[in-house]
Amino acid sequence: MRSGICLYSWCTVPRMKFVFCLSARGVQFGFLLKLFAWKGKVSGMSTKFVFVTGGVVSGLGKGICAASLGRLLKQRGVRVRNQKFDPYINVDPGTMSPYQHGEVFVTEDGAETDLDLGHYERFVDEDLTGNSSVSSGKIYWSVLNRERRGDYLGATVQIIPHITNEIKRRIYAMAEEDVDVVITEIGGTVGDIESQPFLEAIRQVAAERPQGDVVFIHVPLIVQIPGSGELKSKPTQHSVKELLSLGIQPDILVCRCDVPITEDIRRKIALFCNVQPDCVIQNATAETLYEVPLLMAKEGLDEVVCRKLGLITHQPDLREWSAMVKREKNARKRVSIALVGKYTQLHDAYLSVVESLNHAGTANDAVVDIRWVDSETLTEASAAERLAGCSGILVPGGFGDRGIEGMILAAQYAREHHTPYLGICLGMQIAAIEFARHVLGITDANSGEFDPECPHKVIDFMPGQSEAINKGGTLRLGSYPCVVAAGTTMARCYGSPQIRERHRHRYEFNNDYRDALRAAGLTMSGLSPDGQLVEAVELSDRPFYVGVQYHPEFKSRPNRPHPLFQGFIAAALEGQN
Repeated sequence: MRSGICLYSWCTVPRMKFVFCLSARGVQFGFLLKLFAWKGKVSGMSTKFVFVTGGVVSGLGKGICAASLGRLLKQRGVRVRNQKFDPYINVDPGTMSPYQHGEVFVTEDGAETDLDLGHYERFVDEDLTGNSSVSSGKIYWSVLNRERRGDYLGATVQIIPHITNEIKRRIYAMAEEDVDVVITEIGGTVGDIESQPFLEAIRQVAAERPQGDVVFIHVPLIVQIPGSGELKSKPTQHSVKELLSLGIQPDILVCRCDVPITEDIRRKIALFCNVQPDCVIQNATAETLYEVPLLMAKEGLDEVVCRKLGLITHQPDLREWSAMVKREKNARKRVSIALVGKYTQLHDAYLSVVESLNHAGTANDAVVDIRWVDSETLTEASAAERLAGCSGILVPGGFGDRGIEGMILAAQYAREHHTPYLGICLGMQIAAIEFARHVLGITDANSGEFDPECPHKVIDFMPGQSEAINKGGTLRLGSYPCVVAAGTTMARCYGSPQIRERHRHRYEFNNDYRDALRAAGLTMSGLSPDGQLVEAVELSDRPFYVGVQYHPEFKSRPNRPHPLFQGFIAAALEGQN
């Protein structure tokens, strides 16, 4: 019996039946266990599955809905894993443009994934793996490789059953991670051609599983007519009709809207979409992102899901989450941070960075006002004016030489004006280049990525890498250890001599320049355990001037801000006083 959760139904383990019962107050337990010549290990209930689809238009927040449900179920004591299927043919988003896809989120095991996995980790506070992010490219790659090996023994390889079977294999694989409920989001919109194999696969899952093992959640749009303000449910009805044509009857409708849904509209949707009235859930625009789980709980989403899946649990304990949201909404201070990057036109390109700043702001009782600075337009003539008044400067990760000189100007401004600076991945490399140019006097210092012919490559290829290597999946990816030097800003922030952080890069600090830069005043405050790789640099005599080769933003949580971001915002606030 797992603490905090009680499951009831007939177990699918052969020749075995059992029932777990839990009192309303969770005080008394009753057990009835009946075995019929069972000699194997008692494995308990089968894993349940929740599938989240979207309709009408994209961008309705399926990912936030799935993440919020994951949080609510976790607070009920249910062990949850989230999963995302994306219909694009790319094997992963690693080589896709941030302008099209937003940021690439990196998991602990080094998978380059969709940004929705960042939402899942931040909301549910669970480290996910590459199994949680599956694209059409991964599915077809697997099937075609098996076909080439001859695994299909001469059979004609088809969408059904071979592609759909591979999709189902990926779904069922999540159940092997010792979880109670798998929440799978289907990317795209119902009606898209590329999403049809995924929808057919989840239809088959529902047909294969015992009744009560699968719940379908559909996220449609409730349209408000401009001028009259009248709510219209017809787009939702048509979206559900599209799902029905594919053999899927949604159990729950989470209706995206800007204003509350009237009871008349709720009853109308329930009637025409063949769902129970309390299964029509409104998802109105929230004041803050992390308020969504609280609004979903108020609407009873988790209650309905538990009823549909036959889960008997205690009520969700949302006190900590509610307190965090209250602190966020009632922050008394403000701090301005300049985010100097090359993809500032699409804020989702730096989604985890933005959320990490907000987490740290909440922890410091502050609202973080981000000043978006396009590094490509930052010049010597404009840098002082555009960065003045900012209490901190952050240079995030990125690839390519576009906008690099503007980033170097930002790092120089922060160093010369004693403005708190946080450089992430590329931002750390920029800090090293800037220091080499303007402090050490190596005026042509650069990175091998930006100028392959540069005579002074302060940043260069990782050992064993070269320009000829394939670009997809060959970066330094995933979690690696780092030894933190004592007496540094890094040590003050982390409070630990060794840490683990997630990486995504191909170039490294060139050790040929380590001694010269250290002698000039740049501290190597983080190294790999063998001492070969520089993981962090800083100016230790400043309140905060730190560059890290890894991506701390991937491990920040709303209720557990990352220590570097927390220290950065604290220093920025202190500088205002």
